[in-house]
Amino acid sequence: MKLLVTGGAGFIGSAVVRLAIARGHQVVNLDALTYAACLDNVAEAAESPDYAFEQCDIRDRAALDTVFERHAPDAVMHLAAESHVDRSIDGPGDFIETNITGTFNMLEAARKHWTQAGKPDTFRFHHISTDEVYGSLPADPSVQFTEDTSYDPRSPYSASKAASDHLVRAWAETYGLPVVLTNCSNNYGPYHFPEKLIPVVILNALAGKELPIYGDGSNVRDWLYVEDHADALLLVVQQGALGRSYNIGGENERSNLELVNTLCEILDQKRPRADGKSYKDQITFVTDRPGHDARYAIDPSRIREELGWRPSVTVEEGLEKTVQWYLDNEPWWRALQGRDGVGQRLGTGK
Repeated sequence: MKLLVTGGAGFIGSAVVRLAIARGHQVVNLDALTYAACLDNVAEAAESPDYAFEQCDIRDRAALDTVFERHAPDAVMHLAAESHVDRSIDGPGDFIETNITGTFNMLEAARKHWTQAGKPDTFRFHHISTDEVYGSLPADPSVQFTEDTSYDPRSPYSASKAASDHLVRAWAETYGLPVVLTNCSNNYGPYHFPEKLIPVVILNALAGKELPIYGDGSNVRDWLYVEDHADALLLVVQQGALGRSYNIGGENERSNLELVNTLCEILDQKRPRADGKSYKDQITFVTDRPGHDARYAIDPSRIREELGWRPSVTVEEGLEKTVQWYLDNEPWWRALQGRDGVGQRLGTGK
């Protein structure tokens, strides 16, 4: 299968590219190479004759048409997006342009390609989204997001992703475009750009800096190892039912404070502090993010029952793998330290 993967130099996209190439697919990696992208993420995959790279911005419709004409993909996996909630609070415009207008351009370019190819039944437009479109949940562990949960986005980021989801469904209903959708929980793992919670904690700990936790650390997230997510995404694009959406979760709910404590314990074992104290001493509670959702939790029953998928690791196992990867790959993250916004507190709403 020839896959057009947008955002393939980003965190989740690069995991999809690496796994797809390893499994023998042809991959066209389309990426604008914005601040969070890194071609080192796919360096090994790029050695394959089945890999091609196109530097292209999804806001540029003419360029997208050229890429579709040049490569004629069998399926699209649309991951390109602005994804950092804090950045969306400070600068929502980029999120509207990329996540909404960019998705519109992708849908139109894909529709043109699909129509000119004779509308093959095998074509798929797989839109990858987030559980944040559903809003916030109460603390009750019996309440989880399902595919039928009403949308209730609370941040510029989640609102832009909700809008893109609606566009994809509208193109399926109006134009018959063959689509599948997925909404995932919080990803973590290798090659995670150092602006999100887990890489920030790991790298701040190693640098002897404060480990910032928003509010009191009680916000709960379901944590999904990125390589598990890539496996689920490839399964959905190949076997997902037409027009169907699938929630992909890690089945690992943890509060932010629990998560950071676990990271500190792993680091205490793998890279002890010179003074013999725990990295937990570096934990610092900071002013909460505006509109911070209390809890996300996914009910993954549909993908488990219909497609037989489940995550392969617990969050503790995945975090240990992740910490070890950062310890082993210092040149990768060192090279990103000077990029825009890295190491700064963003999203204060000021």
